[in-house]
Amino acid sequence: MDKKAFSEMYQSIPKAPGVYRFLDTDGQVIYVGKAKSLRARLSSYFNSQHSRNSKTKVMVDHASSIEYTVVETEHDALILENVLIKSRQPKYNVMLKDGKTYVYICIKKEPFPRVFFTRRVIRDGSTYFGPYTSKYKVEQILDVIKKLFPLRTCNLLLTAENIKKGKFKVCLEYHIKNCAGPCEGFETEEEYNAKIAQIINIMKGNFAEVKHHLRQEMARYAEELEFEKAAQLKDKLNLFDDYQAKSMVASATIRDVDVFAMHTEKNEAYIQYLKIVNGALINIFIQEVEKNLDEDESVLLSYTIDRLREKFNSIAPEVITDRSDLALQDQTIKITVPVIGDKKKLLELAEKNIKYYLLQKKKQSASEPRVTPSERIMQTLQKDLNMSVLPMHIECFDNSNIQGTNPVSSCVVFKNAKPSKSDYRRFRIKTVEGPNDFASMEEVVTRRYTRLLAEAAELPQLVVIDGGKGQLSIAATVFKKLGIIDKVTLIGIAKRLEEIFFPDDPIPLYINKKSESLKLIQHLRNEAHRFAITYHRHRRSMNFTVSELTNIPGIGKKSSERLLQHFKSVKRISACTFEELVPVAGKKIAGLVYEYYNRKEATEEE
Repeated sequence: MDKKAFSEMYQSIPKAPGVYRFLDTDGQVIYVGKAKSLRARLSSYFNSQHSRNSKTKVMVDHASSIEYTVVETEHDALILENVLIKSRQPKYNVMLKDGKTYVYICIKKEPFPRVFFTRRVIRDGSTYFGPYTSKYKVEQILDVIKKLFPLRTCNLLLTAENIKKGKFKVCLEYHIKNCAGPCEGFETEEEYNAKIAQIINIMKGNFAEVKHHLRQEMARYAEELEFEKAAQLKDKLNLFDDYQAKSMVASATIRDVDVFAMHTEKNEAYIQYLKIVNGALINIFIQEVEKNLDEDESVLLSYTIDRLREKFNSIAPEVITDRSDLALQDQTIKITVPVIGDKKKLLELAEKNIKYYLLQKKKQSASEPRVTPSERIMQTLQKDLNMSVLPMHIECFDNSNIQGTNPVSSCVVFKNAKPSKSDYRRFRIKTVEGPNDFASMEEVVTRRYTRLLAEAAELPQLVVIDGGKGQLSIAATVFKKLGIIDKVTLIGIAKRLEEIFFPDDPIPLYINKKSESLKLIQHLRNEAHRFAITYHRHRRSMNFTVSELTNIPGIGKKSSERLLQHFKSVKRISACTFEELVPVAGKKIAGLVYEYYNRKEATEEE
């Protein structure tokens, strides 16, 4: 929108408070703002001062029209602005920076629920806790849960019908060591669900209820003279006390609250979130926010609070912060700006965390060397896949055949995010007959990593399987047999939706289509496919030419291949003299070949 178009509407714009909206040519809202005086505020976008702000200039240039709504007070404008930003998600308003893949703990909705970590949330009625920024933290929590309340980990559904069919007897020995064996009737569904209820209490921070449950069970076993079981529960109670001691307790007088502190710098804002449940600090999270334009801090904080409460499934009735002029979506939430006491200490703790976070970030920026494009891509891939190490060495496998004929596989190698063609390997399938991609994948993965282990060669940090869950499962089985499943990150990529699968995780990961890490995985997949297809075509061509040589009486397949490998083509072989053929094939074979092509040439001349 230019100055001339704005000047035509200038006189009709009121000087009253209100909310304005910039719209693009498609009528989509691209920016929402509030103003004490609509005329004065909108005029500022077209004067020389704002024209020097590149982001504002780009937004104004993309706008084709302006809408506005007049309200009674500036506070009403604040509330309406916040609502419109949440509902319209304008591209030039606040953006939450969140490129990481976080981990959740899932309690699956199924008979005898499993408890496991995952990277994706599916709205199937299951209960999710998180997100957690540290996979190590999740593993610690799950380890405590496993020791306190052993649960099943098998993937088969524990329905009455499956139990009746005896599908689970094969893992009876495993159950005795790792769980109470609900599939064999050693534990009732009621007893199992009681453990799940206590696990939910742990995840919610209701530690008192868990301890009460353990003490009740310990007393019951003692009354029934089952002292061994009572002693086991006492050990578990001590374990839980130790776990609780490591959780930071906020205050005995504080129950469920959310604490938010904010710090702004230029075009960035940092919001520290502390989640307090039953007086215990159960989650800490810092949200980085990119301010596209000159956002009002109250709107920015209100928007982020609503998003974080939704993300962390918070139902706390109170929010502690340093601003009272917030316009939260749920108006029943109590907003507290503490002056003294425990709540003030919590707010100060959140503010202190932001300062340490920024200090650490600045130190890292100062000490970190300049990141090359390859390093940046590998770092992005590491974050997207939640890897503990940088994927500097990546290998990708693919199969190629036509209805089972001439089956081959390829292994392409990328180092520092670039093809390392000297390390490419191609495989002729030896043990599989017919079109069987699963068996072919099992053979080549076994051959590749058995050899690397035998040669004590360096293993890749990441292995990509071109295929869905089936081929990935086969590769994971091989990795487990070779003892490298915990040493290498293994993923599969499905072509149709570009889904990324992890072994033993039914929920796929979807990486942003524009992400450099997904483009790297696609490059690996496409290169493996190209290399496999090229080798497959070469094998077909070789078989065709070998079959021509084997038509010569007395010439076998091995002799044909030896001649082709040396002379490269049948045409060159046919033009050779007897003396040229002898060193490669011997006098007898050389005589047969020479005589065949000379006789053939004479026949063609006639």
